[in-house]
Amino acid sequence: MDSSSNEIIHQWGSYIRVYKDGRVERFFGTDKVPSSINSTDGVSTKDVLIAPEIDVSARIFIPTSTINSGHKLPLLIYFHGGGFRVGSPFCATYHNYVTSLVTAASVVAVSIDYRLAPEYLVPTCHEDSWVALKWVASHSNGEGPEEWIRDCAHFGQVFLAGDSGGANIAHDLAARAGIENLNGVKLTGLCLVHPYFGSKDSVDESWIFVSPTTSGLDDFRYNPAADSRMASLGCTRVLICLAEKDVLRQRGLFYYETLRKSGWGGEVEIVETEGEGHVFHLFNPNCDTAEALLKKLASFINHG
Repeated sequence: MDSSSNEIIHQWGSYIRVYKDGRVERFFGTDKVPSSINSTDGVSTKDVLIAPEIDVSARIFIPTSTINSGHKLPLLIYFHGGGFRVGSPFCATYHNYVTSLVTAASVVAVSIDYRLAPEYLVPTCHEDSWVALKWVASHSNGEGPEEWIRDCAHFGQVFLAGDSGGANIAHDLAARAGIENLNGVKLTGLCLVHPYFGSKDSVDESWIFVSPTTSGLDDFRYNPAADSRMASLGCTRVLICLAEKDVLRQRGLFYYETLRKSGWGGEVEIVETEGEGHVFHLFNPNCDTAEALLKKLASFINHG
């Protein structure tokens, strides 16, 4: 075997390793929690294949008591983080987190599984997620294949949310929904948790790796100041959650400042968790600060 085949060309922490011969090893998000109806936690889940031709799928979450009740709940579409390279709605970390959101906020949630870099470079994940969002929205007229969405989701209360790279995707879709038709659905709110965007003056190594042919600081998906769609963001409320010790904290502030100056007419709120780092709530979900963040997101969704 050619010794160069074991040469590592990209490693991101303890999450992913990419070799010169094209092999990719992922060390996060590869486990899968089975879907379950009548789970002991009071939340039922179902997996759906949205677009077989591009392998886009999702996990639907719903409070079990809502099934067949005729009661409609707010609809949350969630985009997992992982630097566009790792993560899955089906892994324990995100399955458990979205379950906790569904319980706290009493919502129907659809957690999107998009294709990952480096096999599929940016903007594949954004395009996959737009396909998934339009599929969810297609249920708004009483049609669509999934009864949990069709019968139990309130399409007058639709929220997009994500963490880290998933927050980047959620923003992109909200911006796109402001200028393109989303099957008549109007988004209510956007929740960005520890969002990944560019800084004002430099392009980081991660972005160069997942999007090697884009323009860096001139890329609207990376740099909020380069996004001409900010003023027409397709929702009325935005919540930005930061963490004091997060390396991305300043970028989240930059997004907040850019949105405020853009001329967008909605309401934007920013909250910060003291003493915590990036996506702390995913890896220590039972700590007081994680529970406080969960309550804040639930309050935002429920107009508290």
